[in-house]
Amino acid sequence: MTAISTPADAKITTRFAPSPTGALHLGHAFSALTAWTRARQSGGRFLLRIEDIDIRRCKPRFTTDILEDLAWLGLDWDGEVRRQSAHFADYGRELDRLTTMGLVYPCFCTRAEIAAEIAAAQTAPHLVAHGPDGPLYPGTCRHLGVEDRRDRIASGREFCLRLDASRAAERAGRYAFVEAARGEIVGEPALFGDVVIARKDTPTSYHLAVVVDDHLQGVTLVTRGEDLFAATHVHALLQRLLGYATPRYAHHQLLTDENGRRFAKRDRSLTLRALRDAGVSAGEVRARVGFG
Repeated sequence: MTAISTPADAKITTRFAPSPTGALHLGHAFSALTAWTRARQSGGRFLLRIEDIDIRRCKPRFTTDILEDLAWLGLDWDGEVRRQSAHFADYGRELDRLTTMGLVYPCFCTRAEIAAEIAAAQTAPHLVAHGPDGPLYPGTCRHLGVEDRRDRIASGREFCLRLDASRAAERAGRYAFVEAARGEIVGEPALFGDVVIARKDTPTSYHLAVVVDDHLQGVTLVTRGEDLFAATHVHALLQRLLGYATPRYAHHQLLTDENGRRFAKRDRSLTLRALRDAGVSAGEVRARVGFG
């Protein structure tokens, strides 16, 4: 079994980790305040991390706005802000370790090709595996030979790197993670199939980056939205494979509007910046999301 760190009554280290692809909204305020409050009430540490590995969509101006909005809300954080784009070498080293274990393979399929293969397989539904986000990658490139892979890479074919879920499961054995509201959860390594673990131009994916960051930053409680609960099966698997202690997890509810729709970055009228410009005070925002 994977080691489970941090008793519930100990000082915790948790984090808020937004992506600078847009302005913070009320949902972000709720998540940040949830993590910050837990850290401060335990006498622990609250970390701020900027998850900007998607260098095409992430903008420096949004990072600046995030820091300003959080300070306006009255939040402080411990230590330097970790920006993922400055730590690709950390992720690359761990990717190399997974590759050396024989758990990573290059995938040359385009999204259109994957969709076409899944559609063709619908005539035999029992052959199409499904995960939380829909049909899983069918494993087309998993069976390519070494020379075939080498030739395709040498020819300049675009590719990503995928984790071989079956091999990873065999190597990991039984593993688990602790979720605050559910207790111990036994991991399901095949839940998302052969997930993308890195891309040709970026030596990481969200899954690998957050696992490495949480380990290097000493995070003992991962505080994040309920929408990421299923992904924890992948993250705990990677922690097991890399020999990391598994932190505890606390997946909070998602804040929604009066129509039950979760807040998103497209809701520009509900961004913290728009509310500030409209004369809404930080105290009013905190009260609106339940931290008055």
